[in-house]
Amino acid sequence: MKNSEDIQMKFYESGDEAAKLLPISFEDWEKRAKQILGAGPFDYVSGAAGAGDTLRANLKAFQKYQIRPRICREVSKRDITVTLFGKKIPVPFFLAPIGINSVLHPEAELAPAKAAAKLGVPYILSNVSTKSMEEVAEAMGDALRWFQLYPPKDRELTNSFLKRAENAGYSAIVVTNDSTLLGWREKDLQNAYMPFLSGEGMGNYFSDPVFLSKLEEPPEKNVKAASKKALEEGNNTSFTWKELEYICNQTSLPVLLKGVTHPDDALLASAHGVDGIIVSNNGGRQLDGAVATLDVLPSICQVIENKIPVLLDSGIRRGADIIKAMALGASAVLIGRPYAYALAVAGEIGVKEVLENFMAETGLQLAISGRSTFKEVDHLLVTEEFR
Repeated sequence: MKNSEDIQMKFYESGDEAAKLLPISFEDWEKRAKQILGAGPFDYVSGAAGAGDTLRANLKAFQKYQIRPRICREVSKRDITVTLFGKKIPVPFFLAPIGINSVLHPEAELAPAKAAAKLGVPYILSNVSTKSMEEVAEAMGDALRWFQLYPPKDRELTNSFLKRAENAGYSAIVVTNDSTLLGWREKDLQNAYMPFLSGEGMGNYFSDPVFLSKLEEPPEKNVKAASKKALEEGNNTSFTWKELEYICNQTSLPVLLKGVTHPDDALLASAHGVDGIIVSNNGGRQLDGAVATLDVLPSICQVIENKIPVLLDSGIRRGADIIKAMALGASAVLIGRPYAYALAVAGEIGVKEVLENFMAETGLQLAISGRSTFKEVDHLLVTEEFR
């Protein structure tokens, strides 16, 4: 892995024109993606629930906390690795599960999967990917990957997804319970944009023997009906703690629950057998006016007491955000929109560029703050804004 200085020097030596080929900042990636994509796909990624208050709250929360660096410390050798479930991971971030990548780039999920595999960045495959979990696994080889599960209503289908993920080399299951219903997304409604109905994002359903056996007609004959059936399975409003415990008992893989924003739910999740928690509000895409994930992270870490890993999702835009989240107790973080925009702009190359920049910036921020490893990062590194 290249260090921070190598990455920086690449830009300084590349010349003005070469440096402009790909964006660097999140805002420029977003701007470039908007120029490339149609309104439907772009708004699907950039949009949020309702007025967008939750999305803004996520970002504002990171601004509220400030890094208080220490000086005169040995930081010539930096180590940004973390350890989860006994495995050493080269970086403190994962690619978050983002569905229907096919609306962003023709290679769909294969592009970010391959970029992540080449750099050692763990990839969480969305349940509603256009490419099947087996296709993505083949593209990644032995690289670390987790599978997101929108728990189906049908337990037979649940068991099939779990078994397929195990057989395809996924090393954890991310049960997602913050989107059992689609949020009120005004931009998607305005655009009348629902790509699922044409078969986008249905790779795991349309390749599943259990799911196919329950259709009156195969997808190639009636894609809309098959897609609606898949959406009905994913919109599981009857999913309870009992159902979560069932999933935990059906797989030998670690199970993480994504969508936790309340410490009481964190305790309940732990009591019902999960091996990890992902603090997430789905990037502000589900419940308008909800709490920011970074604001609730400390209270959740406090009740969990380091018994299981706590990861943070929603609002990560730069290396400084990663350090703030880790200082407030996160074991690692998830990155979403930054790589989605890069995928739209430049496919695998774009995602790889964004990930390398995250690596470089995170290591640099760590050193400038006076730390050389994340083992040295704790709550003393950050302070709430001075008033």
